[in-house]
Amino acid sequence: MALDTPNLDRINTPADLKNLDIGSLRLVADELRAETIDAVSVTGGHLGAGLGVVELTVAIHHVFDTPDDKLIWDVGHQCYPHKILTGRRDRIRTLRQGGGLSGFTKRSESEYDPFGAAHASTSISAALGFAVARDLEGRDEHIVAVIGDGSMSAGMAYEAMNNAGALKTRLVVILNDNDMSIAPPVGAMSHYLARLVSSRGYRNFRKVAKGVARAVGLEKTARKAEEYMLGWAVGGTLFEEMGFYYVGPIDGHDLDQLVPVLRNVRDFEKGPVLVHVVTKKGKGYAPAEAADDKYHGVSKFNVVTGEQAKSKAGPPSYTQVFANALIAEAKKDDRIVGITAAMPGGTGLDLFAERFPERCFDVGIAEQHAVTFAAGLAAAGMRPFAALYSTFLQRGYDSVVHDVAIQGLPVRFAIDRAGLVGADGATHAGSFDLGYLGQLPGFTIMAAADEAELVRMVATARLIDDGPSAFRYPRGNGLGLDLPDVAEPLEIGKGRIVREGNSVAILSLGTRLEESLKAADMLAAKGLTATVADARFAKPLDEELILRLAREHEVLITVEEGARGGFGAFVLHLLAERGAFDKGLKIRTLTLPDRFQDQDKPDAMYAEAGLDAPHIASAVFDALGREDEAAAALLA
Repeated sequence: MALDTPNLDRINTPADLKNLDIGSLRLVADELRAETIDAVSVTGGHLGAGLGVVELTVAIHHVFDTPDDKLIWDVGHQCYPHKILTGRRDRIRTLRQGGGLSGFTKRSESEYDPFGAAHASTSISAALGFAVARDLEGRDEHIVAVIGDGSMSAGMAYEAMNNAGALKTRLVVILNDNDMSIAPPVGAMSHYLARLVSSRGYRNFRKVAKGVARAVGLEKTARKAEEYMLGWAVGGTLFEEMGFYYVGPIDGHDLDQLVPVLRNVRDFEKGPVLVHVVTKKGKGYAPAEAADDKYHGVSKFNVVTGEQAKSKAGPPSYTQVFANALIAEAKKDDRIVGITAAMPGGTGLDLFAERFPERCFDVGIAEQHAVTFAAGLAAAGMRPFAALYSTFLQRGYDSVVHDVAIQGLPVRFAIDRAGLVGADGATHAGSFDLGYLGQLPGFTIMAAADEAELVRMVATARLIDDGPSAFRYPRGNGLGLDLPDVAEPLEIGKGRIVREGNSVAILSLGTRLEESLKAADMLAAKGLTATVADARFAKPLDEELILRLAREHEVLITVEEGARGGFGAFVLHLLAERGAFDKGLKIRTLTLPDRFQDQDKPDAMYAEAGLDAPHIASAVFDALGREDEAAAALLA
């Protein structure tokens, strides 16, 4: 049934908000909230964050002249209402679907998205770049960054604020505080003070008062008095110290407060200003307000009851298997500690924390710190497991190189969400870890073909004390295999033959092993028997196994869930060094394509990447020079 949204229906672009009064804006906000809830109930996605900024989104687009004024969202979880207001309402029910709207801001999608996001704490840095470019070119548009309290836990946000405060360029940062207790509760006095300190009258009085204080030699005393008054009354000391003019806190759901304050800060003549708004995640939808953690990211759900669609019962996820395996190892070894960066639930370390609370550490959105923290633990004799998504480990790469690898410290990296991740698209794909870790001397790198192998790799990593190690595994459920009661560690650098064949060899790393076996079945139906091997290790390579496959087969295909420059490249280096190509070996390395893939269902993405069974089998025919009807039939 179509929603009744007569006020929202009249909003085609933010310009349509300009001449509305507060009462009309409030009606638009109410309908925008209903539209967001209804859309996400169909697509799934990030709900709570968007509901928390509905009024803020309306107020910003009402006060500022987007897209000429630049609005930069941090992370992008909260951008669905923004998309609805900026000409994308007709496509909002394609969110996170193949060929549909991105779940984050995306430059190629709209002129109202001046900067793409998906990782945290980037907005102030990007906004400062826009502001400095404006100043250098003599323009006068406004630059607005919206950053959440969670993102403010990352050092990058403070690096950017420090730089902005020093440059004194005109910039508006809106801190969307829906969780942190960094200021007194919002109330009448806070509202009054926020309105007061953002007003032109107060700013003019402040300027005059500073001049008087300077003239009579009391400038330092007066500055301290104002600083501590602001800090005591409205929580602004930290931001004022960093060179920002602080305004707030204000109720982020009260348009009577938001609109005049945003107008005031819009008209600031110079310098950066921080507006502190307090919001409630999931605002206006009772199930989300009652359980904002469960409604941060949701599957499809019933709007009336709030009940989320349940996936079909199946095998445990790789994440859960990892968590249980780590708990089992920690029961045997009190030196094991777990580290996560604001993703305890996503990495399974919430389960570990329930069993070993004193040995589990959530460091917040701070991957660089997480890595070096783990290095310190390792140097002190502990056995740290740093559980991070592949896409987020990228943020800590410098620390991996300098603080872990160069020192040869035995940090264990549990790399979740390796490979493609579906609806979150390119920004969250775990495409590059094989390459960027594999180039580092002294690393041991494993990739689990299934959940039973993952259990063994956790046990293996525990015992690697002579250098850093990593094991990678995908998002989603395992194959339903029986898990070992006692995890037997793997022999370092040794793969396994899964199926013996003739003339053709398929060497898989990771969970493409199942597709490799299906490809072997397809080839057998065409008269070709294939050897299928599970490499297990990207580093050190099983040189004996690889050279045997090269020696005994006409064709060798490598398969991996990673970008070019990873496992396949390592194999090519080995074969080139050993002269395998001199004997006529035909080889193909199947990797993710050399481009960023947009969101879709994972199976569709892997088919597009050429990493499903028909494409693996087709690569064999290509290597053999048989680009005939047999290969075409496999891809039909």
